[in-house]
Amino acid sequence: MAQEKVSKVSILTNGIIKENPVLRLVLGTCSTLAVTTAVSNAIGMGVAFTFVLVCSNIMIALLRNVIPAKVHLPCYIVIIAGFVTIVQMVMQAYVNSLYTALGVFLPLIVVNCIILGRAEMFACKNTVVDSALDGIGMGIGYTLTVVLMATIREILGSGTWLGFQIMPKGFVTIGIMTQAPGAFLCFGLLMALCVWVEDKLDARIERKIGCQPLKDLQEGEDK
Repeated sequence: MAQEKVSKVSILTNGIIKENPVLRLVLGTCSTLAVTTAVSNAIGMGVAFTFVLVCSNIMIALLRNVIPAKVHLPCYIVIIAGFVTIVQMVMQAYVNSLYTALGVFLPLIVVNCIILGRAEMFACKNTVVDSALDGIGMGIGYTLTVVLMATIREILGSGTWLGFQIMPKGFVTIGIMTQAPGAFLCFGLLMALCVWVEDKLDARIERKIGCQPLKDLQEGEDK
């Protein structure tokens, strides 16, 4: 039972740092670079992306034994497109300004490499619960990444956060941060930070596991 719980937690947390879809797997970078000019856009994209990813993972896991292997990719795209259409209709009806700001990148979620990749590599091979947890973890990882990038770019490039002026009037904004070069610079720095954090976490895990055989040996001698 304990091993099963650890496994579920691992599935949920892998997408945040260790297998972060943007910073570690380097997927979905097109939308990441494009929508991070403002925090509001990043939050909206992150929520929409997570909803589509979780729902499509669940649906594909439910139908994994029904979908023929020869047409699995077209079937995945149809399923994902259905949930993307729902998101588009809801956004257009209730948050039209966000719908307009995201533009073409909202419907392009259909062919996002992260969603298609998780469908192909995980959802079609695992249970509904595991697939849902994987979708949630990957969605959180994606959302945190785009919100962090948008925060850095909006503060440095505009002096605002979520549209509110937070920097003093004398603050000199860095205009390049709101443009493509600033997006790539921010993206590269966050990738380096993620690698550094991962190395630190792996070092701790290895030390813990490395002590385990000695502990087991001692327990065996005591018995």
